[in-house]
Order: sequence, then C-alpha cells, then structure tokens
Amino acid sequence: MSGYDVIESERVPIKAWTRGVPIEDAALQQLKNVAALPFIHKHVAVMPDVHWGKGATVGSVIPTVGAIIPAAVGVDIGCGMMAVRTSVRAEHLPDDLSGIRSAIEAAVPHGRTDNGGRNDKGAWQSEPPTSAATRWEALKAGYGAVVDKHPKAAHPRGFGHLGTLGTGNHFVELCLDEAGDLWVMLHSGSRGVGNRFGSYFIERAKHEARRWFLNLPDQDLAYFPEGSEGFIDYVRAVSWAQKYARANREVMMEQVLGVLKVFWPDLETTQEAVNCHHNYVSKEKHFGKDVFLTRKGAVSAKDGELGIIPGSMGAKSFIVRGKGNADSFCTCSHGAGRAMSRTEAKRRFTVEDHIRATEGVECRKDAEVIDETPMAYKDIDAVIAAQSDLIEVVHTLRQVVCVKG
Repeated sequence: MSGYDVIESERVPIKAWTRGVPIEDAALQQLKNVAALPFIHKHVAVMPDVHWGKGATVGSVIPTVGAIIPAAVGVDIGCGMMAVRTSVRAEHLPDDLSGIRSAIEAAVPHGRTDNGGRNDKGAWQSEPPTSAATRWEALKAGYGAVVDKHPKAAHPRGFGHLGTLGTGNHFVELCLDEAGDLWVMLHSGSRGVGNRFGSYFIERAKHEARRWFLNLPDQDLAYFPEGSEGFIDYVRAVSWAQKYARANREVMMEQVLGVLKVFWPDLETTQEAVNCHHNYVSKEKHFGKDVFLTRKGAVSAKDGELGIIPGSMGAKSFIVRGKGNADSFCTCSHGAGRAMSRTEAKRRFTVEDHIRATEGVECRKDAEVIDETPMAYKDIDAVIAAQSDLIEVVHTLRQVVCVKG
C-alpha cells in the first residue's frame, strides 16, 4: 500500500503525501494548474506541509522537461537549513539562556529596518567577518556575470547580506536532541540578492508569456523554454543564488559557533552536519528521463541522505534520513507548513497565546512575531507521520533558544 493519495487532474496525476493533514482549496487549485502544464514529467508530488504559494504551492515537487518556471522556484532562491551537533550537553546550559540569545543576536544581523536602506539592521553595518569576505571573493565573478547583462537584477547588498538571517520564518535556534546533545540549527536563503534575482526573472518570464500569447492557468506559471536566452540566463542566476544561500548559512553557522565557544571554550562539533536547500531547482534523472526538478518548500531525500524538517518556534524539529522514494522524486517536506496566513495569525492570536505556546523557549514574545507563533503552523507530528515512507527520523530536537528577525 502506498503512502500517498492520487488527485486526478486533466493531464498528469498529483501524488499527495497528505493523509491526516488538510489541503486548502486554493492550494489544491494551484496543484491542478501546475499539473495541467504541457511539460510536466509523469506527475506532481505533494508534501504534507503543502500550502498556497505564489504561482505554485509551497510543499510541491515539480519535474519539468524543456522548461523552468521561475515562480515555482520562488524569490527566496536556495532557502534552506543547516544544523550542526556540538559537544555541549543539556546539563552544561545555564538556567537563564537570555545572555546566549543576546550574544547570538549581536553576532548575526537579523530583521529588516529602514526599508532595507543604508541603516538596515539586517545587513552588516561594519565590515563583514573574514569568512563572509572570503566566500564573497569566490562568488563575486558569478554575480557580475548575471548583473552585467541584467543590471536591473543587481542588489546593493550582495556582500552586505552574506552571513545574515533576514525576517519571516528564518531563524537561528539552539536545540537539544533526545540524548541531551546541543545542536545549532538555522534557516535562511539568498537574502536580498536572491529575492531580486527571483523577482526580476519572474517578471521576465511573464513578459515572454505575454509576448508569445501563452495560454496559462495562472500568469505566475510563466516559464522559460529550454535553450531560450531567458532560460540560459535564469539557470545561471538561480545556480549562483543557490551557492550564495549555502555560503550564507555557512557564515552564520561560524558566527554562532564562535559565540558558543565564548561560553564553552572546549566546544567541538561532530561530523553529523547537514546543509540542505528547500527552494531550488536541480537537474536530476527520474523515471528514466533527465528533468529539471523544482523543489518548492521541499527537501531532497535520496536513499541515506540526511535532511532537516523544522517545526515552528515552540514545536520540535527533526533530523531525518531519506528513503529514496521514487514516487516522491526522492523528496520529503521542508517543515510543518503554514496552517493560515500571517494576517490571519495576527488576527486570531494574542501575545499571551504566543507566550504560552513558547513556554520554555528563550525567544521573542512580542506582537511582531505573532505571525510565526506555533499555532499558525500545521501539527509537525502529523506532517512527519504522513511521510513515513519518505523518511526515517534520526534525531528529534526541541528548541531552547530561538532568534528571529
């Protein structure tokens, strides 16, 4: 018996690992819109954290032949997770974790102010750390190759955002696993520069769709045909942004570990580290064909491959190992998935609700993070249970410190 349900659509089927987890009507329509496109290979796979997104749902896997849809990749290109296990134990932690949280907040720029302008606290205000400068040197030429041809895709903070967190659902957390070992876990992507690249090429694809009078179920599903100038330029841009996103997480991790070494000078890290994208496109072979596989809010889960499925601020998270399930295109979910919009969460919940939901976690407990409160997300246990044939749980983590922008 398979772990998925089949949703019929007019062209290819949709295989959904959503038993015990609801799918909103708007997301279901988006899935059918994608499945109706003429270049989808075999089927669309749906993860249990699925919810409405721009053009395509978050939590979907879209295999394409001969085309790429920029909006399916999204604007947070290369967004993903990184986690490292340390030698610090639960019994080593102080009763009051606020000092550690403050030190992490000082070491990693986060949030967004001044409309992202000169005084934006979410960018490096002084010289970025050496680890950021070194990585930017390796990235600089690739960035230039994109923006020299597409000046409107340029962003002034490419270097200034490298090693910074951002806002929304991005976070830095300290977590304890079932054995009492302390992990550092963080979530971020390609920051302002990736957002600019994504937004620019989404609009370019829409322009091309209008130019060629393409009949699309949703204008956000505009695509670049393989071999076209737009396709070649987009692949170059998205590949660069994915490298930037990975480097961004690496710099942040070094900053956080540097903070922890002030508190625990003999701190060591284990080999069990994970750095995985969950908003990206890659060239892979599935069902006998080379495809461009877009994972929008989804994680690669090849056989034996480690991944990260985080819960919300007050819920548990998981280090998982993939089972290489072919029907899911070797993929699993990227988190719990939103149960409601940010606006709805702010309307429905109070600061007092949020304080109760994050009891025992050293984190922000103010009105500005209500949209990230645990109740705004699906039940992470139900999400994990729905994909038992995609992954096995290796470690269960519970948050003790959470830094958000």
